[in-house]
Amino acid sequence: MEKLGLNEANSNPLTPLNFLERTATVYGNCKSIVYNETVYTWAETQKRCLRLASALCSLGISRRDVVSVLAPNVPAMYELHFGVPMSGAVLNTINTRLDARTVSVLLQHSESKLIFCDILYLPLLHDAIRLFPSSHKPPQIIPIEDNYEQNVPTHTYSITYEKLVESGNSQFDWIRPNSELDPIVLNYTSGTTSAPKGVVHCHRGIFITTHDSLGAWSVPTEPVYLWTLPMFHANGWTFPWGMAVVGGTNICIRRFNASTIFSAIHQHKVTHMCGAPVVLSMLCNAPHYMKKPLPGLVHIMTAASSPPATVLTRTEAMGFVVSHGYGLTETGGIVMSCAWKEEWNKLAASERARLKARQGVQTPSMVKIDVIDGYTGKGVARDGVSSGEIVIKGACVMLGYLKDKKATNAAIKDGWFYTGDVGVVHPDGYVEIKDRSKDVIISGGENISSVEVEAMLYSHPVVNEAAVVARPDEFWGETPCAFVSLVEGIDPVKIPTEKEMIEWCRERMPHYMVPKTVVIKEELPKTSTGKVQKYMLRNLAREMGTVKVSRL
Repeated sequence: MEKLGLNEANSNPLTPLNFLERTATVYGNCKSIVYNETVYTWAETQKRCLRLASALCSLGISRRDVVSVLAPNVPAMYELHFGVPMSGAVLNTINTRLDARTVSVLLQHSESKLIFCDILYLPLLHDAIRLFPSSHKPPQIIPIEDNYEQNVPTHTYSITYEKLVESGNSQFDWIRPNSELDPIVLNYTSGTTSAPKGVVHCHRGIFITTHDSLGAWSVPTEPVYLWTLPMFHANGWTFPWGMAVVGGTNICIRRFNASTIFSAIHQHKVTHMCGAPVVLSMLCNAPHYMKKPLPGLVHIMTAASSPPATVLTRTEAMGFVVSHGYGLTETGGIVMSCAWKEEWNKLAASERARLKARQGVQTPSMVKIDVIDGYTGKGVARDGVSSGEIVIKGACVMLGYLKDKKATNAAIKDGWFYTGDVGVVHPDGYVEIKDRSKDVIISGGENISSVEVEAMLYSHPVVNEAAVVARPDEFWGETPCAFVSLVEGIDPVKIPTEKEMIEWCRERMPHYMVPKTVVIKEELPKTSTGKVQKYMLRNLAREMGTVKVSRL
């Protein structure tokens, strides 16, 4: 056959920004964003994003400049996912739960030229800017107004978000990427195990991951999506762009609890939402008066950490349909999902939950996912027992860590991205995470999976959250130390003692896995996405000192 190749018609860079034009044509009169009483259509959202991109260019923003945003799930946060890269710039969403020092470090490291900041976070940003060295020019600040909040005065700023949007051109010919490998977003890791690193993703990777996530979750057209997952966490697992593909309605909420979620579900007839297992626990532990029958099927995609089987069972008992996915900041979105089989619906609820708690198989567009033995460099046996590190290859993998070639080379090598997660492969080919490599507890030569101990603790009737880390032990080297929080409203008489918790565990698991220490806390330290910050708990365990050998 004649050798053919690329031409100007078939070699246009893939980018998720193209989604918006099609959606405005197909779903132009449909609701795109709902926030309290504010409602936009897809036609209006497209125009606002074009105006925003145009205005940013007028401010001198150009290709590869970093534009940051410090905001919760409000309409501006959604629009910025299109408007910023449409100006040629790179979007950097910042976790609103960070302290001023960390925000300052991230802004300096990213060399951010401009930052959009929600009015309620202006004090945090001002504190961060004050920490800049005199030699480093701080980014321009543009506040995001909110008519539904007690507004912090913005009169000291000549430009606000809405004024900027109004000043732009809705017919703007947006800046398309020169290459599909051009950067589109810069996200910083949550820092659960170490200092945050700047993860850079390209247009091609986000385009493919967006379609992959929609397909793996079987998202239909025109869903009603509730934003319980922060958009600043891995860009909401690519669903800001995904909702544009399917013409969904984005229900934006600034803050939420169980009451807010149930209320939004009933008011807006929500069909889809995402969240970490902590969100599922929140729903399960809500007072009974909140748990009214759902208006229809509500699909929840959970990820970020392994959901305990007991939490999955309780969530689905309320009428939710839970799907389980897996991804990292470095993969941009969901790259592995527990693809459900019709035959599993015939199994008992507890067995269905056990199967669904597994991370599953690669999503359709991934090249390959494997679990590699660290000693042999080969894939582990499919026996559900032999463990190794989960490795990934595919278009979703990041370009690399910003200004950190050493960390990039350590994570991407031999054609794989090494996740740092320890897992096993079951006989049916489904992968299950057993731990982070840094969280495995080695006690007397035995490897203990903290995830397995946590899963058992979650089955205790009064435990709301559980996290297990290593504590130094004089005899065993280290032993499990459990930190737990209890369900709200528990009768003080029913609060278990440390000894009672340990004895409860001894009755249900191998004795070498039983925590030697149990600490009850009001709440466990977590990232914005609900992942427990185990490095903080490890520090607490170390500060408690070494477990001494009892002597007579």
